[in-house]
Amino acid sequence: MTAELPRQADPADEPSRPAEDRRHKFRRRALTLLIIGLLIGVPAGYLVISANQSRDSGKDKEAKYSARGLTEGWPSKVQRRLYQVPIPHPANQVAYYETNNWRTSRLYVQFQTTHAGLDTFLAGLGLSRDDLKRDDVTIGARDQKVTGWKFTGEGSRPGTNFGIVREQKNPAPTQDIVVNTGNPTYPMVYVVSRTVP
Repeated sequence: MTAELPRQADPADEPSRPAEDRRHKFRRRALTLLIIGLLIGVPAGYLVISANQSRDSGKDKEAKYSARGLTEGWPSKVQRRLYQVPIPHPANQVAYYETNNWRTSRLYVQFQTTHAGLDTFLAGLGLSRDDLKRDDVTIGARDQKVTGWKFTGEGSRPGTNFGIVREQKNPAPTQDIVVNTGNPTYPMVYVVSRTVP
């Protein structure tokens, strides 16, 4: 025979609670399910959105760093400062391309500007128009091949080319500059700035 455990009596000062009706039980369970759904759904939704943004960002970076040749637009301020390429305002037809390896980093930049803009650009490098040499194409064949620039022969821009090499001691960049005057009002400027770390 099993002995029954004594049952604790209800406290005398608390009234007994009435039994829960079906409607109240349904509401309580629905509220519980809603809270559980939110606790699971909100973080899961955040993870999905975050994963999509991360994947899109990776695709953008992959496209940027797998690009070959010039990309339309301005190089970043950091690139312009690092490679010492002070693109003047106003400038249009701006395009750039950067290459890096363990020996040399290069920034290729092209832009079209006014004569005042050209003077500003050259002054930013400590140069003037008098320093430019007529018919001196200072950008080599290798760099022309990388960018698709042509300064002589078939497919080249019409007009006279003026060039200069601004050499500096490493790690400061050295710039090969060609100015094309095919458009007498708006000269086209081509720059290859290279630095050796």
